[in-house]
Amino acid sequence: MQAFQADLAEFERRNAQVLGVSSDTLETHRKFAKRYGITFPLISDTEGAVMNLFGGQTRITFIIDRTGIVRYAEPGLPDNEELLERLDAIGEKRP
Repeated sequence: MQAFQADLAEFERRNAQVLGVSSDTLETHRKFAKRYGITFPLISDTEGAVMNLFGGQTRITFIIDRTGIVRYAEPGLPDNEELLERLDAIGEKRP
């Protein structure tokens, strides 16, 4: 998550919204965000609804386009440079 935060401006320049989703509680997310300086949204999915929509596994990184189509999925946290290159292939950069 800290790597995403470090490159947040680059993701935003590519019109990407970074979100973190986990089964942790809201309070756990608040503490985590404060401790590590996370400014993008962290979603509490304690019932697993979001995770079940996307395979029910944890630690998967997705790129989902504006129409809701999954354009990329990889277990774990891939290198940000790879993700930024994939975003470049999908969409337009901001001017």
